[in-house]
Amino acid sequence: MKKEVFIGIDTSNYTTSLAICSLEGKIIENYKVLLPVKEGEKGIRQSDAVFAHVKNFQIITDYIKEKHEEYDIKALGYSKYPREVDGSYMPCFLVGEAVAETVAALYNLRAYSFSHQAGHIEASIYSSGVEIDGKFIAFHVSGGTTEIVLAERSKKGFKTEIIGGSIDLHAGQAIDRIGVYMGLKFPCGKEIEALAKDNVKKLPAFKVNVIKYNCNLSGLENLSKKLFDQTNDKKLVSAFVLAFIEKNLEKITENLRLEYPCEKIIYAGGVMSNSIIQAQLKARYESVYFATPEFSADNGAGIALLTRRKYLERG
Repeated sequence: MKKEVFIGIDTSNYTTSLAICSLEGKIIENYKVLLPVKEGEKGIRQSDAVFAHVKNFQIITDYIKEKHEEYDIKALGYSKYPREVDGSYMPCFLVGEAVAETVAALYNLRAYSFSHQAGHIEASIYSSGVEIDGKFIAFHVSGGTTEIVLAERSKKGFKTEIIGGSIDLHAGQAIDRIGVYMGLKFPCGKEIEALAKDNVKKLPAFKVNVIKYNCNLSGLENLSKKLFDQTNDKKLVSAFVLAFIEKNLEKITENLRLEYPCEKIIYAGGVMSNSIIQAQLKARYESVYFATPEFSADNGAGIALLTRRKYLERG
């Protein structure tokens, strides 16, 4: 008898992702294809992202066809929009929707849609092992988002209320812009983390600009570029970048604990896979939870898990 599974598809701005979840709720496979970014570029345009996902269309369908012979696929899920709010839209998710709905029609399967953010949160819950009962707080910190939401489970994945975040530059944007400025290859997160770990110099003093649960990160870009121009020290600048972001997240977390002393806090998104930032937050606060790196960056695992949940709830 074939193993019953659920498939999750996510076509974000930087990664084509597909994951397989078992009936028991375990991720069996977490497959990803990074989209190509031109040398020296700080990101990828939506039109280029859509084109890259379309080129990966055959890869995904062939992969699903292969797995269909191996497993009993019960349902597919996909990211349809960035967040669970009216007007939330990104063209790149149209490709994942087209793949999922086409495959579902061909194999007579159910197809469920979720938000990209819900997938990140679900993947973080799964990876961290935290048990969720009632409301919780979720940070979604990546190249395209720096948000803090008050969340609880719903039929669509999660019901969320935005209560804070960055009012200008996203954390991942800052990391990538500064990394590219220093000559690093986009995306720059892993290389900046490695460089920061090797820094032995004292960091310049800085002040965070946090008002309740909101922060400003645009100043980080200017300060970091100036520091690099003065020192030409990639290790020092990398450590400075991560310390600046961590201190902003730390201050927001401190403010959250005053109003929400008991709620569990989950950190999701690619930036939160950074071990330096994680270590600082874990050392200071209790009831904070992080995904492992493979479930922090863009992936289809959370969507696969949400698909399983929705399928079992509907029967």
